[in-house]
Amino acid sequence: MPSSREKVLNIFNHAGTEPAFWTGHPNGETVPLYAEAWSIAPEREAICTHLRDDCRWIPADGGYRHPEGRPAFDPAYGTRRDTLSAEGGFAHAQSIADIEAYPWPDAAYCDFADIYSEIDRHPDKMVFTGMWSPFFHIAADFFGMENYFIQMYESPDLVQAVTEKIVDFFVAANEKFFSGLGSRADAMFFGNDFGTQQDLLLSPRQFREFVLPSMERLIAVGKKYGKKIMLHSCGSIYRVIPDLIAAGVEVLHPIQAQAAGMSAADLAQYKDSLAFVGGIDAQSFLVNATPEQIEEEVLRVRDILGPNIVISPSHEEILPNVPAANMLAMSRAGRC
Repeated sequence: MPSSREKVLNIFNHAGTEPAFWTGHPNGETVPLYAEAWSIAPEREAICTHLRDDCRWIPADGGYRHPEGRPAFDPAYGTRRDTLSAEGGFAHAQSIADIEAYPWPDAAYCDFADIYSEIDRHPDKMVFTGMWSPFFHIAADFFGMENYFIQMYESPDLVQAVTEKIVDFFVAANEKFFSGLGSRADAMFFGNDFGTQQDLLLSPRQFREFVLPSMERLIAVGKKYGKKIMLHSCGSIYRVIPDLIAAGVEVLHPIQAQAAGMSAADLAQYKDSLAFVGGIDAQSFLVNATPEQIEEEVLRVRDILGPNIVISPSHEEILPNVPAANMLAMSRAGRC
């Protein structure tokens, strides 16, 4: 009988013979509800154990320890930001010198001992790990999101400079992390949300110019250390999936089923190139369906995208409106 780690690695290698399941990340308000329903400890690990989860997500970002307690990035940088479109610290940057003046983080401040210890607690699970590396969102916050997209046209050199500085840190931090990780885990997992419900947040041309090269730099680190490359992006990203595959993405998460072009049927054309994690709609279906309907949907999605899919919600953040009985039904069907 293969371990959970072996089952999922086989799925990622397009040699899946056993089904697998990932709970995702129950919201802080969800945890006590599930704990009460199942009479278990109010902890995420207890929920994963109860659902017989094959995977664990252990990001490496907590390893950044600035001696003065500063976060790795402070996009506000002297401004007040209340919304995604509010001006960030580089909203009025005029030159590369303005970008250089920011106190960029140093991977020398990363200490991953605690992350490694947590990973070592799950040797039989498929652990998704690495720096989350949300460079797209951080760059957008530095400019203000609307301004960020405008500056791609008006000041592309500044956008590229900011992006490069952000990604320099994530590349160096990932290099340090994976060099010490060894064979403890098999998958590099990182994420940026590029899609809305209907389409990309930016055009495919902008994506290829301002985003894809940075993804390729990050992917190169994971490939160097022999890790499977698993990308998270919510929303409708179907127009750049061929670009992602060419860049080296091997596993796509979370398959936001209601977003345009992201249904299981839409994605089936990529079965030979990608493995999948997700696919069970969490926007409304998991909220409103009966356990019996959920079991049927799991089987339907797996028939379309299987055998190289890990059944999971279409968003890793499990909100309190998803009934405990429905999560249990998804887990049960996902492992059958």
